[in-house]
Amino acid sequence: MLTVRAPATSANLGSGFDVFGVALERPADVVRLERADRITIEVTGAGSQYIPEDPDKNTVGAVAEALDAPARIQIDKGVRPASGLGSSAASAAAAAVGLNELYDRGHTREELVPIAAKGEAVVSGDAHDDNVAPSILGGFTIATDQGVTQVDADIPLVACLPDIVVSTRDARRVVPETARVEQVVETVGNAASLTTGMHRDDPELVGRGMHDTIVTPARAELIDGYETVREAALEAGATGVTISGAGPTVIAACAEDDRRRIASAMLDAFGDRGVDARVYQTRIGRGAEIF
Repeated sequence: MLTVRAPATSANLGSGFDVFGVALERPADVVRLERADRITIEVTGAGSQYIPEDPDKNTVGAVAEALDAPARIQIDKGVRPASGLGSSAASAAAAAVGLNELYDRGHTREELVPIAAKGEAVVSGDAHDDNVAPSILGGFTIATDQGVTQVDADIPLVACLPDIVVSTRDARRVVPETARVEQVVETVGNAASLTTGMHRDDPELVGRGMHDTIVTPARAELIDGYETVREAALEAGATGVTISGAGPTVIAACAEDDRRRIASAMLDAFGDRGVDARVYQTRIGRGAEIF
């Protein structure tokens, strides 16, 4: 038997749609795996009542099939589904790392990324690496068709999760199909700034690079109070604010000493709109760990 802790993640980071991702220090999923003759799944924890235990409909079932590694799998959800924090990716990442070890399949962490992405596709409808990559590898990741590049970054973050549900499919439907040339140029510049900031562990540069005028404004319409919360976080000292993944979590980059003030401001701003929320004072963290 093995136990694996796989972290929540934040994808896109504004300017890196379907490319950028970071592992978060908290929250996380904990998955216990035991060799068995067939795949069985038990789910507990945050939002577990909405997660199917049928292996054909669960992310970890697809991962176990891909690795030819039947197991008794217990998932303790720390990452709420439909949160924009890579909930399905965390479970898939944990299963991929754990089953690879349990059955001695010999895959590298990089090779496990597309395997875990197959599992996430069960929920999201598409196999994207931008959440599973940081959950497996940790740090800041850049996922492209040519593979994944990883950077061990250390940036303080605040993630505020409102009591709102935004499905990945709905968030994809509102993504614009076209963009003006000046928007593309601005986004490329911001993405380059963010990447440089990750290499330098520079919250100012990372925050500046989060700005996006193509995808984020369209998705913001799905999150009641987003603009109010964003402004409150910036006034409290955040260097940059954007939507985490498909939403509804709002994520802010900041200096270490400003996290508590920003967390309080974001909670209050959602509260002023009559929206309950919870907040994680976190930072970029490590990938999946085996215990």
